[in-house]
Amino acid sequence: MKSWYRSWFDSPYYHLLYRNRDGREASAFIDQIIKYFQPDTAAHFLDLACGQGRHSIQINQKGFTTTGVDLSEQNINKAKAHENGNLTFHVHDMRLPFRENAFDFALNLFTSFGYFTTSQENADVLNALHFNLKPKGKLLIDFLNIAEVQKGLIHSEKLSIEGVQFEINRKIEKGFITKEIHVSDGGKTAVFYESVSALSKQDFVGLLGSTGFEILDIFGNYNLAQFDRESSPRLIIIARKSP
Repeated sequence: MKSWYRSWFDSPYYHLLYRNRDGREASAFIDQIIKYFQPDTAAHFLDLACGQGRHSIQINQKGFTTTGVDLSEQNINKAKAHENGNLTFHVHDMRLPFRENAFDFALNLFTSFGYFTTSQENADVLNALHFNLKPKGKLLIDFLNIAEVQKGLIHSEKLSIEGVQFEINRKIEKGFITKEIHVSDGGKTAVFYESVSALSKQDFVGLLGSTGFEILDIFGNYNLAQFDRESSPRLIIIARKSP
């Protein structure tokens, strides 16, 4: 469980289970982000925990230099097929600094935060982002709304996707939202896990403040509507690197 992300994100079953997260969804959200930030044409974006690069590719297609980083070597190898002079991908641990004062904007999308077992590691991610961003550089974190998750948690479900059987068990326990994912594929079986810190808006306010960020805006969905603790599906935070 401690390093669940190393095996799960490298698995083809991860991409099969979440196959509905397609390029159209990514493009619509990126449009909203670009409209909000109104970046200069020379702006450089960092896509932190980029997966196979669907958001990075969309940002680059809007005309911006983009760098995607992810811990999964397999994901980065697939993303590299889309590289060009202004789009690059690298294997990198988000807890570690990458390039000092190099980026105007950093994006951490699709609940790609809180993977680790300690609050210090979450702070390490934000400290690394502070290092990576230029002075007054801006950060967007797209996270789940824990209050909404608690209200609508489906504890168990079974899915059949392209002949592969998934049994998913969910719980919220000891400050984490966890999934136990049993996979049956013909004669093969496997078990994978997901575990994400059950961070609230106030948790992020504390974390960002303690790592040198000031919060500019908080939104509740991919259309950047106002955040409502009881009903918003997402917690989207815009912050700026403090001088």
